[in-house]
Amino acid sequence: MDNLPQPFDPDAAVFPVSIAASLAEMHPQTLRGYDRLGLVVPQRARGRGRRYSLRDIAKLRHVQQLSQGEGINLEGIRRILALEDEVETLRDQVEWLGDTLRRLQSTGISRVFTADEHGSIHHGRYRARKPRQITWP
Repeated sequence: MDNLPQPFDPDAAVFPVSIAASLAEMHPQTLRGYDRLGLVVPQRARGRGRRYSLRDIAKLRHVQQLSQGEGINLEGIRRILALEDEVETLRDQVEWLGDTLRRLQSTGISRVFTADEHGSIHHGRYRARKPRQITWP
């Protein structure tokens, strides 16, 4: 059992351009172009050679689908990828906050974390207050 390989890391940069292009079903020059444009930026090996991960290859296929399947131009794809990254970051934060809240609730101590208008974070025991009416401009 100890001789079995560990699960493959999807972020391990192991594929050179030629293999990554084959796996993504693209021409190697397309990958180089996407790298120059900042759409899919692989890691670099010692000799400055590009090394792609499985996650990079999935992203290349996603870019290709957006471009060829949906007809979205490269600037639109750049914006979509940025928004998808932002959504993923926010999901991670929500998950972390949920885990933190569950941990605090399991201790029997309720806390409130607040931020003032300057961005300073304050925490303390929960005090029941009358809910404020929020009005939108």
